[in-house]
Amino acid sequence: MPTTLDGPATSAFTPLSFRGNLSLAQLAEAGCSEQMSANAAHAPTGACVAWGIPFEVKRPLLIQDKPVTVKLGDVKAPWLVFMHTSDLRHFDADAVDDPRRRGEGRLSEHAANYVVVYADGSEQSVPILRRRQLGMFQRRWGENCFEAVAHLKHRPVPANHEQPTPGWGHSQTRASTRDGGPWVNWLWAWENPHPRKLIAAIRFEPVSGRVLISGVSAGAASEHPLRWRSRRKAVLTLPKGEPLSPALDDNGLLAQVQLDMGQVISAVRRPVYPADCWARTYNNALPEVSECEVLVEYTAHPDARFHLADGKTVPVGRLEDKGKAGTLRTVAPATQRVTLRAVEKETGRAVPVKLHLHGEAGEYLAPVDRHRLPNASWFEDYSVDFLHAGTHWCTYIPGETTVDLPLGQVYLEVSKGFEIKPIRKVLRVTPQTTKVVVEIEKVLPWRERGWVSADTHVHFLSPTSALLEGSGEGVNVVNLLASQWGELMTNVGDFDGKTTHGAREAGGDGEYLVRVGTENRQHVLGHISLIGYEGRVIAPMTTGGPDESALGDPVECLLTEWARQCKQREGVVVLPHFPNPRAEHAASVVSGDIDAVEMTSWGNLYAGIDPYSLADWYRYLNCGYRIAAVGGTDKMTANTAVGAVRTYAQVAPEQGFSYDAWKDAVRAGRTFVTYGPLLEWQVDGHSPGKQIEMTSTGGTVDVTWNAATVTVPMSRIELIVNGEVRESRAVRKWGDAGQWSVRLDRSSWLALLVRGHYPDKPEIIAAHSSPTMVNIEGSQLLAAADAVTILDQIEGALAYLDTVGTRAETKAYKRMRLVLTGAHRSLHNRMHQRGDYHKHTPVDDHPAHHG
Repeated sequence: MPTTLDGPATSAFTPLSFRGNLSLAQLAEAGCSEQMSANAAHAPTGACVAWGIPFEVKRPLLIQDKPVTVKLGDVKAPWLVFMHTSDLRHFDADAVDDPRRRGEGRLSEHAANYVVVYADGSEQSVPILRRRQLGMFQRRWGENCFEAVAHLKHRPVPANHEQPTPGWGHSQTRASTRDGGPWVNWLWAWENPHPRKLIAAIRFEPVSGRVLISGVSAGAASEHPLRWRSRRKAVLTLPKGEPLSPALDDNGLLAQVQLDMGQVISAVRRPVYPADCWARTYNNALPEVSECEVLVEYTAHPDARFHLADGKTVPVGRLEDKGKAGTLRTVAPATQRVTLRAVEKETGRAVPVKLHLHGEAGEYLAPVDRHRLPNASWFEDYSVDFLHAGTHWCTYIPGETTVDLPLGQVYLEVSKGFEIKPIRKVLRVTPQTTKVVVEIEKVLPWRERGWVSADTHVHFLSPTSALLEGSGEGVNVVNLLASQWGELMTNVGDFDGKTTHGAREAGGDGEYLVRVGTENRQHVLGHISLIGYEGRVIAPMTTGGPDESALGDPVECLLTEWARQCKQREGVVVLPHFPNPRAEHAASVVSGDIDAVEMTSWGNLYAGIDPYSLADWYRYLNCGYRIAAVGGTDKMTANTAVGAVRTYAQVAPEQGFSYDAWKDAVRAGRTFVTYGPLLEWQVDGHSPGKQIEMTSTGGTVDVTWNAATVTVPMSRIELIVNGEVRESRAVRKWGDAGQWSVRLDRSSWLALLVRGHYPDKPEIIAAHSSPTMVNIEGSQLLAAADAVTILDQIEGALAYLDTVGTRAETKAYKRMRLVLTGAHRSLHNRMHQRGDYHKHTPVDDHPAHHG
């Protein structure tokens, strides 16, 4: 069991020793969850220091079905600090229509009472609430405690260049000449013009300076022994059950395969693509990854030998002559230089696309100006590559590129978003092949109908790289967000508060745009995306300490305050990767400062829209807060494609497409979010974003819809009314249309949800529209059960600000507290006006409640 020592212990606290009622090994026997029992080996034990406070952890105390009293003797102390946790509390993650969920962290659920018994017999009882004073031993990201902290305190992390390893930038070259350092001996090869004669001696005659000869070696070589040939590839079959070990030793050598007169450049598990049916498989479909075959890239002298882990050697010359030797077989070399163009079928114009090429062995074939070994790590994606799940490698080209291909079969994939049919085809490359032209065809005319696509959440790319990736993915608007990550500032120099890259006034064609905004963040209170605002950066971009802000930063600004600044500067405010971090944004929504909530994919093309995200969004819609839905990837690595999930927004016909027109469409709620299927719909003839007014008697509304896709096949469409499925029907997988008539007798919101899946994947929520609001006279849209959880969330934010949040100066603290209490009071008063009873807390308690 580990002992936690996160630093020296303060003398201001003394651990209180007690023995509990079981050992950590007995958790399963006591009925705890399998996960908690399995993870008990990582629980702190013994003499511990957490946040500088000493603890003595012996046998823990488990309370579950009856009170337990622990005697402490006579202790006098102004503070007691408890080190505690709780088991998981599971619920049905697919229950998107349950409006009363409090999240996986069970916000404000009463977990226990801690009763302090004094020597005089008096007692003080403290209710212990989840996500307030107590958390679970594992938590969902973004569901932190408001009044408690994790037992390991924050720590600084030295930058890579300060560690005794190669700096990150140099390591990305993946090669070292090794001709520097404190000592270099030089090798020189002399070709004997009389190889049949015996050499009796060598005389070394100095002419100037000093020469040190450290050694001489004699031998034979078919050509210059110090000249290696250009790169080649081979497939190595490892012994059954032996995995690839990719670690390099201090000399850059692998354990399983090495070369004497050469060097192994890289070794990766071989991707196995379906050669026979490649053209019938879908875009971005993943290859299988071989368990025993390794693609080895190398450069070597023709007389070199591979040295394998079992001690056997394989001559490179024999391998390349025969095609197979021992456990190695050759891969056809990529020596045929080809110009590849992707053109629109209608115009013949070259256009940016996403491109993938591989050879018969599954080897990735990158253009000559792209990475052969793309980098998928965080904040290390400076190229324009996409690595789907790390195994299917692609890049983006501006319409034309140069690539070296092997002779024989080459497998091509080209795509450009959700309206153009993706292509997978097989090329036959011969010595006469010098050009390849690929025609792409638009089959879904959503853009022509006024819809434009966007990714609301991209990090780290340069604006020009974002422009290429966006246009290659058919994303009309890329919102590139500057931010702060501890001491790291990203894209700040790209922000100027005025330039829309790609716009006509900036020298572009106006069809694909990039605008730099900011994601302002706080670890517990939440994140907020400030998009398209003008003027200076809204700073600070982060606050409150790690892992968003710098260590020691106070909580000095709220999400709601950032949002208001953004709106004052003509920006759009989005809650990213909704609903997490699940805290202060409740106040921002109630205050009317949020334009949209973001459904986020990151790099997962098969997860779909998260039901957890939808359920939380429905809470606010059920309380009458109209918020649009947008799609954003939160792209931070090459594992995520721009626009993997995206926003479609319908710009007003009289405006035409511009960045400002796109912002207006989002504000108006003329949007849907999609992983592929495209939507059009009307409610009683009204376009998306309109509010329909009805008399107190209500009435029937007609919902008409049209859906189509060229990527994710559809399976079902559903009409959601007030968070519940009102209508549902199966649909044709590539396109369908329909109509429903729905009777409404109270104020409501309506939205469309589309399900679908690839042939070999589970069904997902593939698209979801923003709501159409219907206001029926005399009927307020306010779900009391949802409103209570929203109030709980605001109270949690207040509790964090009041307790463990690093305190800003008093004026700022009071200002922020007033913002939160004002939002809380706004919703609380709505409930009172309608006569909805709810449990009161100190935030909203007043004498009238005790009548």
